[in-house]
Amino acid sequence: MRPITALTVSEGRLFLRDGLSVSMGLLFPSLLLVVLGSALPGFREADPDMGGLRPIDVYVPIVVAMALANIAITTLPTHLATHRERGVLRRMATTPAGPGPLLGAQLIVNVIAMLVSVGIAITLGVTVLGVPLPESVFAFAGVLLLATLAMFAIGLLLSAVTPTAKAASGAGMLVYFPMLFFAGVWTPGPTMPETVRRIAEFTPLGAASQALSDAWSGASVAPLSLAVMAGYAIAISLLAARLFRWS
Repeated sequence: MRPITALTVSEGRLFLRDGLSVSMGLLFPSLLLVVLGSALPGFREADPDMGGLRPIDVYVPIVVAMALANIAITTLPTHLATHRERGVLRRMATTPAGPGPLLGAQLIVNVIAMLVSVGIAITLGVTVLGVPLPESVFAFAGVLLLATLAMFAIGLLLSAVTPTAKAASGAGMLVYFPMLFFAGVWTPGPTMPETVRRIAEFTPLGAASQALSDAWSGASVAPLSLAVMAGYAIAISLLAARLFRWS
């Protein structure tokens, strides 16, 4: 555990020194939530088309899903590809510890960053915008865990197939923005066209967004959403492990 602890501290410092990771990974979801809730007219008023909920109430779980994608798909692959490009992973392979602890440290740092980002978004939603806390905290936590596994599996796959930081960043963006669309960032789930909503149910972030919204509102989480996230988490993790290269 000693190498992992030391590497986690070191990787954490590198993460905090990266202004883009901090701004996009930690702060952007919360900033977007506050701006939408404060600036858009009607965003904090009940909407009959959403079952009497306010748009901001629907949007908080979507922003939580967005926070997952920010860290897992745009930050993690870039950092790991940077280490590969600079030969850090190859040099670690020549040490007694091996490169495994570095991968573990990266996962720990990014999971912590994701939890901080989610925590900031929920705290601001509740305290600043008056959004009620999740009706089912345990269901929400369980869905969040499963969604995290699915998103980080995709991030590790991107890390596995991109040789450089630039390639990882570009590939991450190609995956990131379509996922945000199906998660409802631009068109929340209740207002999506039926065909688009059906497609979104089979995308990892769309399923995560829907499941988080169900758990937040106290509704039963759709088994399809759980199955989709679990399927992506298992299949993509196995593929990432098969394709991952240290150099």
